Amino acid sequence: MPEVYDCQDTATLLPGFRAAKAAIGQGELVVFPTDTVYGIAADAFNPAAVNRLIVAKGRTRQSPPPVLIGSTAALMALAAEVSEAVMQLVEAFWPGPLTLVMLAQPSLSWDLGETRGTVALRMPNHQIALELLQDTGPLAVSSANLHGLAAATDVAGAQKMLQDSVQVYLDGGPVSGDGTASTILDVTRLSGPDGIIRVLRAGVISKEQLAAVLPDATIEE
Repeated sequence: MPEVYDCQDTATLLPGFRAAKAAIGQGELVVFPTDTVYGIAADAFNPAAVNRLIVAKGRTRQSPPPVLIGSTAALMALAAEVSEAVMQLVEAFWPGPLTLVMLAQPSLSWDLGETRGTVALRMPNHQIALELLQDTGPLAVSSANLHGLAAATDVAGAQKMLQDSVQVYLDGGPVSGDGTASTILDVTRLSGPDGIIRVLRAGVISKEQLAAVLPDATIEE
């Protein structure tokens, strides 16, 4: 049976974190709140766990999950190259609702699906998510919903869809936003301030906000 921990209650917050960390270490799935929607997470370096996440959502390896991280140090370790222009975006919008698709460090031993050598990275602006990431390291995380349905914005919605495919649910209350997902950018061609940014998914961060940070970049939609 899945375990649900009310992380708004200080008495169950620490036990919840411990249970979630243990579940991740055992290759199980965990649901927790982020700044956009609730996410379903697996150890990014455990291929069986990542596959379990993909199956739980009803997706395929052609839709690899993003990786959530808890620090810019993790960004440096996971991405093959982090340009100054990318760092400008990071400094402006992280932690926050911006996902960056970058070339992955080729030495990494993981299997997120059909990534074609890339990885989608984000640092969420949510205390529960960040504290868990500090404990577990990078997590493969997708929105907590079945494929084709709206992402859950509270733990009850996530439970209704994912049920016992998840071992631990961390309840942080309803997310503060309206359920709009993060903006996803392909920055593999953003090697300088006048490089190319491709918007793969429109989200919380607008094109105008991106242009304000990198006014000379070409933004493709």
